Amino acid sequence: MNDQPAVLCLRFRRIGGGLPDSAGYEGLLALLGAFTPVVEAAPPGAALADVTGALRYFGQDAAGLASLIRVRALALHGVDCAIGAASNPMLARMAARQATAGTTFVVPPGEHAGFLASKPAAALDGVGAATARTLCGYGLDSIGRIAAAPLTTLQRITGVRTGRELWERANGIDRTRVVPNAAARSIAAERTFPHDELDPERHRRALLSLTEELGARLRGDGQVCRSLAVSVRYAGRTGYATLTRSRTLPEPTAHSAALSSLAYRIQDSFALQRARVRGIGLRAEGLDDAERAAHQLTFDPVDERTRRIEAVSDQLRARFGPQAVKPGRLAA
Repeated sequence: MNDQPAVLCLRFRRIGGGLPDSAGYEGLLALLGAFTPVVEAAPPGAALADVTGALRYFGQDAAGLASLIRVRALALHGVDCAIGAASNPMLARMAARQATAGTTFVVPPGEHAGFLASKPAAALDGVGAATARTLCGYGLDSIGRIAAAPLTTLQRITGVRTGRELWERANGIDRTRVVPNAAARSIAAERTFPHDELDPERHRRALLSLTEELGARLRGDGQVCRSLAVSVRYAGRTGYATLTRSRTLPEPTAHSAALSSLAYRIQDSFALQRARVRGIGLRAEGLDDAERAAHQLTFDPVDERTRRIEAVSDQLRARFGPQAVKPGRLAA
């Protein structure tokens, strides 16, 4: 069993659609804890687990253990899992994105190059839209081509540190580990429409409500985020599809106006003005303590006034509930 993939990435979905609620998610983490103590939460609907010891204990390979976990999650929580199995967290996350609900996608040892080679540059963990455009401009439009490029070339294009990270990830190298009980590095929320929604204004209002919610949660927890990811689930010709894009904020922040501004730009980049949208999700990534984050002074009186109003609004919400204060666009 020593040569078996030992890291699982699990994406949870309730039967009938949607993410598990917070209580259900905690129950799923506890279920994983019965198999291995090395479980890292990735809320609101995913988790990483290092199952090295569990493979030996249960006498299963990675696919067999994943099936056992799936059966228990389905029976006890009414939740199905799409599971990726690989030798490190990065490959496991990418494998999980390729798996569908009820299946396990395994990247066997030594076969990561074939798994990664044909994928577009933007599919590589840590590569955002801007970096992908830069790489494509140099002909590095696939992970295989990034892996084959000289390290010095990547460092000249993207910088010394980023270039090395790109080269390592493109070659299947991930130096991170599954960290049990690690503090959440992202938070997320979603809005689901009762039917396929065509009105772009309703899409915009849903996204605004998400940025308001996540901004308030970040400030309440004394955190800031470094980037945002927007997901849009829409009806296509062959069924529903989901698009997800992420971008980095100019500076780490929990300021709702800054979150909304970036979220709108991401949404506009999808060019889905006429799409039949069923749901919109927003994830704040790269969380850090607000006390350690630097804020660029702008000397903008409008910005200062907005931040003071935001602080007062947070106090009112804390006293009278989350719906006590909301933007006029959402109250209409």
